[in-house]
Amino acid sequence: MCGIVAAVGQRDVPEILLEGLRRLEYRGYDSAGLAVVNSAGDLQLRKRQGKVAALEHALDGAPVTGKTGIAHTRWATHGVPSEGNAHPHQSGHRVALVHNGIIENHQSLRDELLANGVAFSSETDTEVIVHLIGDALASGASLLEAMQQVVPRLEGAYALAVIDAEAPDSLVVAREGSPLVLGVGVAETYAGSDTLALRPVTDRFVYLEEGDIAELYAGTYRIFNSAGAAVVRPVTRIDSDKDSGGLGSYEHYMLKEIHEQPQRLEDTLAIDWHSDECFGPQTDALLSRVMAVQIIACGTSYHAGLIARHWIEAEAGLPCQVEVASEYRYRRSVTMPGTLVVCISQSGETADTLAALNHAQNEGVVARLALCNVDHSAIVRASDLTILTRAGAEIGVASTKAFTTQLAALQILVMKLAGTREETGFARRELEAALAGLSGEVRAVIAQERAIKSWARHFVNRHHALFLGRGIFHPVAMEGALKLKEISYIHAEAYPAGELKHGPLALVDAEMPVVAVAPNDQLLEKLRSNLEEVKARGGELFVFADAEAGFESAPGTHVLPMPHCSDWSAPVVYSVALQLLAYHVAVAKGTDVDKPRNLAKSVTVE
Repeated sequence: MCGIVAAVGQRDVPEILLEGLRRLEYRGYDSAGLAVVNSAGDLQLRKRQGKVAALEHALDGAPVTGKTGIAHTRWATHGVPSEGNAHPHQSGHRVALVHNGIIENHQSLRDELLANGVAFSSETDTEVIVHLIGDALASGASLLEAMQQVVPRLEGAYALAVIDAEAPDSLVVAREGSPLVLGVGVAETYAGSDTLALRPVTDRFVYLEEGDIAELYAGTYRIFNSAGAAVVRPVTRIDSDKDSGGLGSYEHYMLKEIHEQPQRLEDTLAIDWHSDECFGPQTDALLSRVMAVQIIACGTSYHAGLIARHWIEAEAGLPCQVEVASEYRYRRSVTMPGTLVVCISQSGETADTLAALNHAQNEGVVARLALCNVDHSAIVRASDLTILTRAGAEIGVASTKAFTTQLAALQILVMKLAGTREETGFARRELEAALAGLSGEVRAVIAQERAIKSWARHFVNRHHALFLGRGIFHPVAMEGALKLKEISYIHAEAYPAGELKHGPLALVDAEMPVVAVAPNDQLLEKLRSNLEEVKARGGELFVFADAEAGFESAPGTHVLPMPHCSDWSAPVVYSVALQLLAYHVAVAKGTDVDKPRNLAKSVTVE
């Protein structure tokens, strides 16, 4: 979603701001802009619809200088993508502001300002904030005091950064429900939506808590909580991410990240789950009390949870529910006694998942566990236990390695839960053996990329596709359909194959490619019958089939032999094959694979 970068120092900051915006491009956005206060005390603002490159071009033609500034990439919520709606927004020639989040009471605030004669230049909810701050400044408040007066009036979620031309040596930031982190440099202080934006200039970070307001100067800062009291937040040092480099020899980050999966799976499975505090203090003591599991997640992470439900119930013997986070928090749910709440989020900042985690607090909850790829993120900080995947930085919007490492981490959780219930024995030994060979099986799938790529031409001119799977492979099919629709813009849906005759079969014809996941498991013959139903209606089949499943290519049926693997590793292995199919279809269609339209990597608004 939207990205914020801010800096105050003893050198010109525009290039720092631009580099931060470049590193936030993975989040998804439709416009970019920055504002800087120069040495003469003038507010300089530049913004453009489109990519950061368009903003850079504008700055080449009309450079700005200054030691204090803010910058932003916008993902449209209120108001269409346009230069007028792009951030920063300003009030007069004195104050400029950037905002992530949504202000739910913006209309009533806008009406109030309009009645007082304020003229608006955008359709955004953000503009009301900058005018309220401008009014407070005009009444004699300092920038810090203005922020402290205005934020209690805001309903919704926000991360804010604001500069005042009459106070050129400082800037003020605030957060509530939307992530914001400070960066501590040498005679410079920064703020950003996430640490990645600030990695080129610092490795020391301060995570603001809900309701915090901070005043930043060159080399120093002050933080105040929602009650206005000065507080100290810990400084966290984060080593440079060796994985955050460029594309190397790859055409897209998504392809690079698909190819990184064998190593990232090995890294994640190296977690020492035998320790009695492997997920945090009192891991074993808490897990031994678990009688049920509630998984909460969104998007791809939700699919990981659906797959994990099969493992948790079959191997740990625990009832497991999986729910979309944005729905869970808005219904009256019943929490089973002894529930472990598992929140899955790649970024750890997903607004709906974080809100659901905060909602899941009652006497039935034993512990709240975060499964995440980003240490120190909001969801991690709010949880009792944590499993960190080791996917490394994932730049492509369509998740690949973050998803498969989530599955690996969930398998570790299953082993831990089974161990605390003495549900070990053969099943655990079988799982350990399967996971030991997982990276090799994924490499075998990636080695078939050329064959998968050859299927892409069959999808390029199609508008719809159907994905089928049975049992644990239904959510695998769901993830495959999601990948195809995300990056190729082909409408794709997934169904349990047994549901074909209950509706979806009506859609099948020669123009509807049907993708099937066919492992050699106990449901193979059932699936084979379902696929015969597709063939009988003239549908064209694309089957990822276990090499021992007995499928053969024929007119109207394309078969890709998959490695013969266990029930434990197969969901990961088949997911990688579906990622490659989606990738090559998108490339063949010429879409923006890494930054698909309308989507964002980190969804920090409801």
